Amino acid sequence: MSEVRIIGGQWKRSKLPVPDAPGLRPTSDRIRETLFNWLGQTLAGWRVLDAFAGSGALGFEAASRDAAKVVLIERDARLAAGLRISAQRLKATTIQVYAADALAWMRAAPGGSFDLILLDPPFAADLFDAALVAASPLLAEGGLIYVESPHEIAPPAGFTAWRQGRAGAVHYQLL
Repeated sequence: MSEVRIIGGQWKRSKLPVPDAPGLRPTSDRIRETLFNWLGQTLAGWRVLDAFAGSGALGFEAASRDAAKVVLIERDARLAAGLRISAQRLKATTIQVYAADALAWMRAAPGGSFDLILLDPPFAADLFDAALVAASPLLAEGGLIYVESPHEIAPPAGFTAWRQGRAGAVHYQLL
């Protein structure tokens, strides 16, 4: 088992375990640092959804930066249990973990519920378009969607790419 570290906020330098699981590819420190530089160092009051949580690196990073609510959705029950353990260890009371299919969960969630939605689905599953369609109604006015993928993603209707970058084979953008 490897680990990733939280790079900013109240839990800076805290480590999150990364179990060996097929398709699990935590967002790199470099990309997370860029994303949170774009967003600002504090997310105080923000409601955040990490729809394909995996290691939880993105969601825990948001919670570490004072997000008011962070929802982590992870289909793999073993990974979801690990996320709950990490939240308990860090006393992360703003984090809620659900063991569920992210697309189904998003389709059932109330509209306008989140200020930031983090989408980093398993690359091999090619869920990018479906995830964007499911996530879009959940955004509050002025909200942002972050997408990480192996190729550039065309923003859906009504969205523009506000910031984007590439690190190795990973493309990432903030819509």
